[in-house]
Amino acid sequence: MIAFLRAARQKLGFQPRAATDVRRRELAGLARGADPLRVILGAGPRKQEGWIDTDIDILDATQEWQWKEIFGRRKIDSLLAEHVWEHLSLEQAGVANRNCFRFLKPGGRLRLAVPDGLHPAPAYREHVRPGGTGPGADDHKVLYDYRLLPAMLRAAGFEVVLLEYWDEKPVFHFTEWSPADGHVSRSKRYDPRNSDGSLSYTSLIVDAFRPLPPKAY
Repeated sequence: MIAFLRAARQKLGFQPRAATDVRRRELAGLARGADPLRVILGAGPRKQEGWIDTDIDILDATQEWQWKEIFGRRKIDSLLAEHVWEHLSLEQAGVANRNCFRFLKPGGRLRLAVPDGLHPAPAYREHVRPGGTGPGADDHKVLYDYRLLPAMLRAAGFEVVLLEYWDEKPVFHFTEWSPADGHVSRSKRYDPRNSDGSLSYTSLIVDAFRPLPPKAY
C-alpha cells in the first residue's frame, strides 16, 4: 500500500498543501474526541470500527512534526501498522519506532505486522523480499525476522511480545491475540490463503508496549 501511494503521488503529484492541511485538521478533531484513541498507520483502504485510519500523505510515521500537528499533547492508546514497516529503511524504521513510543501513552500498544523472513516457503520469501515478485515488493527495504524487529523496538524503549512468527527450525509460533487490539488480515487465522489449514501466508506479528512508569512507594 505504501508503494502504491508513492507511485500514485509520483504520477499525479502531491496533494495540494491546503488539502493535506485540511485533512490533518480533520484528524486532529477526530483525535480530540476519540476515547480510546486508536490509530492505523498506512491504512490504505482498510478500516476498522473505532480506529482512525491514516496514510503516508497525511501522517508519515517518520515525521515528528506531523504527529504533533495531529495529536498535539494527546497520547495514543493503540497504534496498528500492517505491512508498512518493510517499506522503511532500517534508519527510517528507527525514527518511526521512536515517534510511536513518544506519542503512545504509558501502557500503550504498537502492533506491527511485517512479512516474515523465516517463512519456510521459498515462493513466499521470493514474493516478499526487497525487489521480490509480490505486489509492492519493489519498494520493500527490509525483510525482518523474530530477532531483528524486536531488537529494534527494544532499542526505542518498548517491551515486546511476539505473537506470530517462524523460527529457523522451521517451527511456527503462535500466541493468542485479540483482533479488537488491532486486526491483522495477513495472519494465521484471518488470511483466506490459510483456509485449508495450511500456513501459506503468515506475518511476523508483534505487540510493543510503552512501559508503565515504576510505582512510587
